[in-house]
Amino acid sequence: MNEPNTFSAHRARLFSIAYRMLGVRADAEDLLQDAWLRWQAADQGAIASAEAWLVTVVTRLSIDRLRSAIAEREAYEGLWLPEPLVGVDEETPEVQAERASDLSLAYMWLLERLGPEERAAFLLRQVFDYDYADVAAQLGKTEAACRQLVSRAGERVQQPRARFDVPQETHRQLLARFMAAAGNGDKDAIRALLADDIELVGDGGGKVKSFGVVVTNPDRVAALYAQMARQAAIEYRLAMVNGEPGLLRYVDGQLESAQGIATDGERITGLYVVRNPEKLAGIVTNPAPAPSNR
Repeated sequence: MNEPNTFSAHRARLFSIAYRMLGVRADAEDLLQDAWLRWQAADQGAIASAEAWLVTVVTRLSIDRLRSAIAEREAYEGLWLPEPLVGVDEETPEVQAERASDLSLAYMWLLERLGPEERAAFLLRQVFDYDYADVAAQLGKTEAACRQLVSRAGERVQQPRARFDVPQETHRQLLARFMAAAGNGDKDAIRALLADDIELVGDGGGKVKSFGVVVTNPDRVAALYAQMARQAAIEYRLAMVNGEPGLLRYVDGQLESAQGIATDGERITGLYVVRNPEKLAGIVTNPAPAPSNR
């Protein structure tokens, strides 16, 4: 297998690692370009495993990039959510490799609790299923140190609620009901779809109004969605957001947010709302027609 095809064969997994580490598509793509240049310059004949070599390079580049990003995120206004991957074709590399619940905005939000090396060790072991010997080689650490990193990371990303494996059709049906209620500004109907322990995380990046804290009161969340429908022409569209059914919200025909939705199959347990226009810029959609006056 020649060099370009070798890199292409592993690109899906490399992107998956880089994006889960960094949460920014452009940063992940830039990092892969750097890895590709290093692959070109390497003595490929002396490399026993192309995958191991490339994963090691991408992982270590991701750790370095995340270390510098942490300082940037400390200065970020409000809560930080990843740049959403929206409407990605099912056949593209971004979706082919390890998707769904371990790519969701809810899961990525939890990963923000981890330091760069913890995050790398946890992802390589728990998401990408490398054994500890491989993780140790990729991080340049001992197996014992990697086990400690993964264990500590696992404790830090534990959720207060269980994660549910919900069929996509069930997920979509629940979102369709939520779209109808939120689009009509029906506060009671919205509230009936929200779990008592819901969390609403909003990311405006200082560009648009958003909460600087996690909202956990379901009555307040229902009121917020109902109020928005009364104040502007709102339209919701179903979309795949980070590998799971989610929502795009349009205000007066313009894309206003991409929303990751966590559910237990009966009610919505989490709303992860990316409103920062810079993070929405890469989402290609047709403008939504403004809804008729209600």
